[in-house]
Amino acid sequence: MKPQQKVSVCCCLGLLVVALAAALKEKEKEQVLWSKSWLDLADKDAADSASSALPTQTQTQPPLNLMVPLTLIDSAASKGAVCLDGTLPGYHLHPGYGSGANSWLIQLEGGGWCNSIRNCVYRKTTRRGSSKFMEKQLPFTGILSNKAEENPDFFNWNRVKLRYCDGASFSGDSQDEAAQLHFRGQRIWLAAMEELMSKGMQKADQALLSGCSAGGLASILHCDEFQDLFPETTRVKCLSDAGMFLDAIDVSGGHTLKNLYAGVVSLQEVEKNLPKTCIDHLDPTSCFFPQNLVANVKTPMFLLNAAYDAWQVQASLAPPSADPRGLWGACKSNHALCNSSQIQFFQDFRNQMLNAVRDFSVSTKNGLFINSCFAHCQSERQDTWFADDSPVLGNRAIALSVGDWYFDRLPVKAIDCAYPCDNTCHNLMFNEDLSSSSMTYSQSTRLSFTVLNLLSALMVPIICSRCIMRFHSVK
Repeated sequence: MKPQQKVSVCCCLGLLVVALAAALKEKEKEQVLWSKSWLDLADKDAADSASSALPTQTQTQPPLNLMVPLTLIDSAASKGAVCLDGTLPGYHLHPGYGSGANSWLIQLEGGGWCNSIRNCVYRKTTRRGSSKFMEKQLPFTGILSNKAEENPDFFNWNRVKLRYCDGASFSGDSQDEAAQLHFRGQRIWLAAMEELMSKGMQKADQALLSGCSAGGLASILHCDEFQDLFPETTRVKCLSDAGMFLDAIDVSGGHTLKNLYAGVVSLQEVEKNLPKTCIDHLDPTSCFFPQNLVANVKTPMFLLNAAYDAWQVQASLAPPSADPRGLWGACKSNHALCNSSQIQFFQDFRNQMLNAVRDFSVSTKNGLFINSCFAHCQSERQDTWFADDSPVLGNRAIALSVGDWYFDRLPVKAIDCAYPCDNTCHNLMFNEDLSSSSMTYSQSTRLSFTVLNLLSALMVPIICSRCIMRFHSVK
């Protein structure tokens, strides 16, 4: 081989190192750590920051919302009822008054799950795993609003938001000493209920347990326990908003959500707190899915869900792990960009959801509001709960439908026609660009990037300089 050819080969090898590092980095982008992305997609804040496809919405400054301070549960530590990092759990309470003085609404916060030591360790550095990082006050909007014009039936109730910091829908009970992780969701639930009973909830003549997303699943899991806190004379019901997570097949033919749930149930020892009516005939992971629970809940329950739940579309049906080529990127970010086969995939998902609630809907005590929207958590957002242009079914907004059901004014079994028939939806759209999304990389992934970049930065000059020196010596 001629000297000039050797120089070319050496330089090409150096460039190959750079290309390899870049290619591996791009590949790792598809294998993001779900602990944060799933958490943020399930967040109300993430939903609020997503744009809503509503040309009628104005850009005027909204009125200031009621801000409610955080209260930590001091008695929780002695019961071992602590967040993932061992800090105290907390809640936000705004007292009721007038006709609502003895009525209580408990809203269980959502925010995904953690299913491995690695992402639970990450989670405990966020507000979803530690009260150290929780907001000191939160706005109360939607079902928590204190304004009659925004929340006609529950505005003057005692309204509570219970913060979520365990990663298993308030259902785990174990620990990992080596990783300093406390999986105490069930104990947090019990400690919070004891605290609220001492604050006056034991005198309630009306009570509603609600929850959004992972909190919506928790409201299903704990509904009958909530009922048992009160005498038979108390009207007790439950509302699950965006909590109907389905064991659905993803776009690759796999079961992304079932795999996640299997990790949650095993790691946090959730089985001991799952309903016996389910555990007696199904495996523990299946019993973490609402489709296998709702028909056996004895307490009256209302299911509020988007038929094309935006979180499930993003994180369960078409996550990056099931779509490595990114063929679903545009579609899952904006449903208007879906092709006919992708829309049919979503229609099949809607049919599965309707099948999952068929037995539940037979009971006269239960209620339903399933609209054909690409949305998530519609009770906490003011624009979807009760506003001039909020979603409706049968000319009734969500807030009025829930109120009609709770107070037995009217039966509510509202199921929308299939997409795209509903023009009242507040559909969520997400940024398709992975680099600007909420997803993050694991520590090991970041380390691999650092090593690769360092190698490429060091090796290319060394290789090329040696080649250049050799070239000049040859000359």
